[in-house]
Amino acid sequence: MNRIRRKSLQEIIDQLEELKINLEDLKEKEEEARDGIPEQFQETEGYKKAEAACDNLEDAVSDLEEVISSIESAIE
Repeated sequence: MNRIRRKSLQEIIDQLEELKINLEDLKEKEEEARDGIPEQFQETEGYKKAEAACDNLEDAVSDLEEVISSIESAIE
């Protein structure tokens, strides 16, 4: 791989890293909101949706990490 393509891929990695940080921040905020739901409401549909959102955001962060890793491997 030539220098120009490696540089382009590194720029993509940098953008993905920034997105991952933003996504992690949002995930943490959603977890805090979910954790703030009183115990008597933890069997409600709203709580279940918040829990699913947290799980999906965690999956998204993990998927971004995998994408970043794959691109880094391509650069090497």
